[in-house]
Formats: sequence, structure tokens, C-alpha cells
Amino acid sequence: MEDPSSRTAHDGPPGQVARGGSKSGGPAAHGGPPGQAARGGSNSGGPAAHGGPPGQAARGGSDSETDVTREIKTHFRVCRFIMESGVKLGMRSVPVATACELYHRFFECVSLRVYEPYLVAMSCVYLAGKVEEQHLRTRDIINVSHRYFHNASAPLECDREFWELRDSVVQCELLILRQLDFHVSFRHPHKYLLHYLMSVKALVNRHAWTRTPVAETAWALLRDCYHGVMCIHHAPQHIAIATLYLALNSYGVEMPVGEREWWQVLCEDVTKEDINAVISDLLQLYDMEAKCV
Repeated sequence: MEDPSSRTAHDGPPGQVARGGSKSGGPAAHGGPPGQAARGGSNSGGPAAHGGPPGQAARGGSDSETDVTREIKTHFRVCRFIMESGVKLGMRSVPVATACELYHRFFECVSLRVYEPYLVAMSCVYLAGKVEEQHLRTRDIINVSHRYFHNASAPLECDREFWELRDSVVQCELLILRQLDFHVSFRHPHKYLLHYLMSVKALVNRHAWTRTPVAETAWALLRDCYHGVMCIHHAPQHIAIATLYLALNSYGVEMPVGEREWWQVLCEDVTKEDINAVISDLLQLYDMEAKCV
């Protein structure tokens, strides 16, 4: 959805110098490890030391609306980075979703100004592989991330820079676990959407189903939901119903009329307001995508 070349300056690769701050004893600005991530302060070792305790307010006063919008754009771009990295690493859909949710839940607790988002994203990918039993090597994650920001460069050598970067990813993983109280297993909408798709397919006209990519569209909409915090703010069943509802309406596929709406039959606790809320948040994400390009 987004070309890496369109990133703004402060959304650069892991290890970029903090905004308005200095890096003490670290490598060059964009070539150092993500562990050099404190924004507005010096690096004293691992991620836990970056800029003070988690959630500490950034220097300089309260957030303005511009600051909030900038943070939302940053999170959007970083989740795009997670998804593209997941594809290159051969990750399944659920581990990628877990990585995105780990990222969003972490930054629900702490300030974006304190922690380098791309370092957190790399650690989330590494941790998600463990949680979803699709183990990934840190070297593969680092090389894919390095290539994401430096298309023409060769893989990193196993030198001091690489080992510092690896240590930063591992230390940040521990920080994420502590910040989330080790609650890193989530219910995703994927299994619900699969069940709902099978149920709806049996209800609609066979020819209408085969000539319209309802299933593909619903899965694409679900994947797009993880660019934002929808996975935190909405129940997984509601997200699955809403994405299927939007896909069916997009292609004008008619559902049988009965005493209850089809979505009430599939999910008893969902309301039309719930569906509209999910769709509204998703449309806002697409609007954000247009602003990020």
C-alpha cells in the first residue's frame, strides 16, 4: 500500500538518530543498530534505558492534533513495514497479525517519542514467530529489515554492527514482554472470517459467488485492518463480520431475506452499530493511506 521511498525523515530505518537529540558513542545516523533509539536522550545500553521509563511524556509539552496525526501516520508506515517483511520472511497471516497487534498494544502503553518504532517492529516480528510457532532467525529478520531500507545493499556482515543490532532486537523483545505482562496470545478475526465465509457461500447463489471475489476482498480488508488499532478496539468477531459485510456490499451480492439479518445469524452479539463502527475505522485507515503516500 505504501512505497518505502515515500517515508518522511523521522520514519527512517532502525537506528536513526533521535529527533532533536544526540546519540552518544553510536554509529552513523542511519547505519547504527536500532538500539540507539532514545528520542531526545543518550543511549545507555538496552531498549529499557531509552529515554526513561515506558510511557514517560516527551519533553516539550502536550501533543497537538498535528502530533497525533503524525504518530498515526508513523504507526501506519511501520505496520506496512511489518507486513512487507512478513511476506519476505514467508510468515503466515496469523503470525503477521500477531506482530502488528503486539506493536499496537506496546505503543498503547508507551510513548512513540521514547522508543524507536522500527526496532519495536522487528522485535514484534521475532516474538510473533515464537508465539505462533513459526520461529524465525534474528539474522533473517535483520537482513530483510536492512534490505527494506537499503534496496541495493548486500546482507549485513556478522560484524560489530550486526551483533549490536541483534542484541537490541532481543533486549527489545524482553521489554515488550514485560510491558504487556507476558500477555502475547491473541484471538484474531481470521478463524471467524473463515467460518463466516463458508457459511455465506452456502447461502448465496453459486454463480454470483464464483464471479465475484468476495472472499479475496474480505481477506484483503481484514489484512488492512492491522495497519491501525482496530484489532485492539473491536472484537475479532465484529471485525470479521464487518469486512465480510463490506465485501458483499461492494459487489452487490444479495443475501437471503429472513426474520433476522444474515450477520445476526452468524454472530448474535453484533449490531449494525458495531459493523458501522468497524467500517468507519477502516475507511479512516484508507484515508490515512492516501496521506502517507
